[in-house]
Amino acid sequence: MPLHDDEMNRRREKREAQRKKQAAEAKRLRITLILAALVLILCAGALVLLTGGIPDTQEAFAQDTVAATEATTQPTQATQAARGNAESTTIHLKAAGDLNITDNVINAGVAVGGYDYSRAFLDVAATLADADLTVLNLEGNICGEPYGTATTSAPQELLQSLRNAGVDLIQMANSCAINNGLIGLTSTLQNIRNAGMEPVGAFASEAEFQESKGYTITQVEGIKIAFVAFTKGLGGRGIPAGSENLVNLLYEDYSSTYQSVDRDGITRILKNVEAENPDITVALVHWGSEYNDDFSDTQQSIVSLMTKRGVDIVIGTHPHTVQSIVHDTKANTLVAYSLGDFFGDASRAGTNYSIILDIEITKDNTTGVTKVTNYSYTPIYTVSETESADGYRRVVNINRAMAAWEGNYLDKVSDEAYENMAYSLLRIEDRIQPPVEEE
Repeated sequence: MPLHDDEMNRRREKREAQRKKQAAEAKRLRITLILAALVLILCAGALVLLTGGIPDTQEAFAQDTVAATEATTQPTQATQAARGNAESTTIHLKAAGDLNITDNVINAGVAVGGYDYSRAFLDVAATLADADLTVLNLEGNICGEPYGTATTSAPQELLQSLRNAGVDLIQMANSCAINNGLIGLTSTLQNIRNAGMEPVGAFASEAEFQESKGYTITQVEGIKIAFVAFTKGLGGRGIPAGSENLVNLLYEDYSSTYQSVDRDGITRILKNVEAENPDITVALVHWGSEYNDDFSDTQQSIVSLMTKRGVDIVIGTHPHTVQSIVHDTKANTLVAYSLGDFFGDASRAGTNYSIILDIEITKDNTTGVTKVTNYSYTPIYTVSETESADGYRRVVNINRAMAAWEGNYLDKVSDEAYENMAYSLLRIEDRIQPPVEEE
């Protein structure tokens, strides 16, 4: 289903203003060079007249003119920067992991007269928003009270705060998609759209699936991006007969053992994507085992199937812990096996820290070739009520939070949280790039 560009106008306008500023600076530089060249020519002519070199005036003038012309036409660094978007276009896709709807998460937004989650995401909002597109996995529903762990339902204000923080797309193909039945799923999808975001991987009806063909397409700065999302299962639940296409699935035995990959179903959707001829295809996959670092054989076969069918980027969720990232520059693919928990209870080891992944995508506007040219990440941490100075649960940028503690700022975290974050930085690096075992 296409995303309308006006949903991200604010961010695009900011980036466009930056490009116009660069172009204006380059134009001013070119004018300055031209004026300098004219002064040089006039000075050279005056010098020739004063020294009596009249016969050589035309030759000297010609040489100075050539030099001045070269000085104004050779691209400077500023000029090249201004022209960069003509030769190639670079955008950034950011992705966060699981947002688990639990009692603690609900309580983090309790405010006078209702709910407000702005404070929970305040420290990472700039990171999420500083991208052309930002995606996140929502494990739960937005379908009314009662809220909390028992129903995994949250108030609409949670979605609005995510949108305000910069999130554009919500992965809904996950184990909690139908926790409140198909009515809960339909309500959630509608509420996501009402908040100005787009759900990926789940559909309100068979007609909606057929219209979308199982994927979402958007264009950013002339780069056409296809998003698909799949889940390994639905928390042991089965989809009612006649509604099988409402959630994209990775396995035929999705309600039991997760051993039989649904190759036909995955291929069918990826063929539909291929027909769109996108520049980049991103697969959001809810897979693997919870709290387990091992990759199954079926996960590897899914990666192989997807990359052969044109998927360039695979972003994983569900294990609740950070796992390795593999960027194959030869094959031009990037696989992030699990980003960890973006926000949740953070009660088990390894679930209180995760990353916001930043993927750089560059399109050569001459050849049309689009590649993943780089990636980086921001380490984040869920500060619990007992670890914060103000008693609020929230997501923080680890590096900034540690700097605040070291600077003894008023909103610093506790000593315990500081020590946990220092440990988390080491664990994140080890998990993303695990050491190679010697034979």
